[in-house]
Amino acid sequence: MQLNCDEYLSQYFIQFFEESPDGISLFNQNRNVMKLAASEIDVTLIKQMLQNNPGRGINRSDNPKVYEKETYYKEYRSLNDKMKIHQKFENQGILLQFISRFLSDQNFKQKHTQTTSSKILDTMSYVQLHLSENLTVALLAKRVNQNQDYFSKQFLLHTGRRPLNYIHEKKIERAQYLIATTDKAFLEIALDTGFSNLPHFSKIFKQIVSLTPGAFRNQNGQVN
Repeated sequence: MQLNCDEYLSQYFIQFFEESPDGISLFNQNRNVMKLAASEIDVTLIKQMLQNNPGRGINRSDNPKVYEKETYYKEYRSLNDKMKIHQKFENQGILLQFISRFLSDQNFKQKHTQTTSSKILDTMSYVQLHLSENLTVALLAKRVNQNQDYFSKQFLLHTGRRPLNYIHEKKIERAQYLIATTDKAFLEIALDTGFSNLPHFSKIFKQIVSLTPGAFRNQNGQVN
């Protein structure tokens, strides 16, 4: 398939990693694709980011299959370390302005109207911060001093997911990142995400991603 634009086409691409002290993503309950028309201010801010962050483009080859993610990330981290403090604050401010556009009531709808239990929030944070460990529902319930069945029902009520499913989803999200951005062997990634063996890791990965780890890596430009 070939796409043509008779007049003018430009595309700006920003990728960032969200980090929070409690490990819970701002968009944890909102994983839908959100689209907003860019304003003149948005374009101005993008151009300012380009000026502040030279050498960050991904257009290093006309071949879309040539995308050495790990090499790029290492270079970007090096550039981050060399960035002046005022530029770091300016970048963060621009990103926060962009994010704020997606947090209006119209675009950012909470899935649950009730306040999430503090014990459930604590559990979600614990899972995010301990993905490399062998997490079980029994362990999570014991942490918050609740009966396992009651804990599981409360977790499902507040998150829409069963605890074990949530654990697996978060572990596989981390695994996807490691596969896409490193050349680690699959067994190493399995151990890094708290799986005791490769077959179990591969089974859960395919259940969630609908691809084997190898197929996912092939799609994302890394070789094992």
